[in-house]
Amino acid sequence: MRPRSHTGGRHELGQNFLTHRPTLRRLTTLTAATDGAILEIGAGDGALTHHLARLGRDLRAIDIDAQRVDHLRTRIRGASIQLADAMLEPLDRPVIVGNLPFHLTTPLLRRLLSTHEWQHAILLTQWEVARKRAGVGGATMMTAQAGPWYEFRLHERVPARHFRPMPAVDGGILTIERRTTPLLPFRDRQRFERFVGAVFRSRGNGIRRILRAEGHPTVGIDRALNGAGIARAALPRDLTPGQWARLWQLLGENGRGTRGQ
Repeated sequence: MRPRSHTGGRHELGQNFLTHRPTLRRLTTLTAATDGAILEIGAGDGALTHHLARLGRDLRAIDIDAQRVDHLRTRIRGASIQLADAMLEPLDRPVIVGNLPFHLTTPLLRRLLSTHEWQHAILLTQWEVARKRAGVGGATMMTAQAGPWYEFRLHERVPARHFRPMPAVDGGILTIERRTTPLLPFRDRQRFERFVGAVFRSRGNGIRRILRAEGHPTVGIDRALNGAGIARAALPRDLTPGQWARLWQLLGENGRGTRGQ
């Protein structure tokens, strides 16, 4: 994501600007329910920035489009408008808000979930991404890996006609909140993520067979599944964050596992 030249177009940056006032108000209401300084990702034409500025909080809004940043600086009071790349900008404010560029949703989410300074994220993403991250229809690997430390919630669908230019897919409002009391210690995160990743990528019909294929002994698997309240035929996508955390703990040594024993 390089800053656009003054002759570039918005299609160059994958921008779809939200024009629906009720949705703008909904994003602002969700933000108002949080505390602390705000970082808005992808200010675009400033539609959301205007609403956020009215909250009277410390607001920093960034965009990679130099032309639009210059324009917004002359139009919006009560906000610091900066030319910056969301893939490089420190995500170090308590509240992150943004209409994420659809083509960068997944890398931006990965970056967001790998940082530790923020507490709340209010995001407008592609509808299917929002559904998957919220675990509707089953959790994805990314959501399962982050579940012990973050809570995901799907709020509402935003039809494509509410954007300009109109994208090919609908949007969705997704919020992510850092858990006040994590389900696992943060020191376990990298090992836990590897464990979840291996389970999701393994072949097998049901979690019991998958764990056996991963080298865990049958007795340990059955004890862990019983203790975590997980059906033997459950698929990885069916497990709740609490079940993943408990399974990790019960498989031995806080999830280091007994593979190969």
